[in-house]
Amino acid sequence: MPVTRSPKAEAKIEPKVRKLSNFLCFAVYSANLAFGRAYKPVLDAVGLTYTQYIALVALSEADEQTVSALGERLFLESNTLTPILKKLEQSGYIRRARDPADERQVRVSLTPAGRRLLDSDLSASLRDACGLGEQFPVVQQSVAKLRDNLLRNTQAKPKQD
Repeated sequence: MPVTRSPKAEAKIEPKVRKLSNFLCFAVYSANLAFGRAYKPVLDAVGLTYTQYIALVALSEADEQTVSALGERLFLESNTLTPILKKLEQSGYIRRARDPADERQVRVSLTPAGRRLLDSDLSASLRDACGLGEQFPVVQQSVAKLRDNLLRNTQAKPKQD
């Protein structure tokens, strides 16, 4: 006698169809690209790239950081960060100087022009560019929690040989 299966049982056996829209990592990746497009006009108006902007914001949180500490904060390697800092220095927004206590270290600080730029309410324009309105804080907290969980999980794993 042949075995008959219910439609629910058949559905469990059938492999799920892979769809990009089901991948959280793709949603985050494509959102990052969309952020770039949304932020570009706002940042272009003040002559900054997004990476330059977040470097300034990180310095506003803790001024006179070393280049290596700033790179860790921004998840950027020194060879990526250095040209960004040079451009910001040429624009008059930051100052780079050797650490008198350790000449091998370069410390970075905001100039008054850099502080004025950040005080110009640029972050409100960027927040508005997201189009989230009142949902912004909730989405920001959720994404920050996702990031923190991913960092914790990837840093806790032993290195594979």
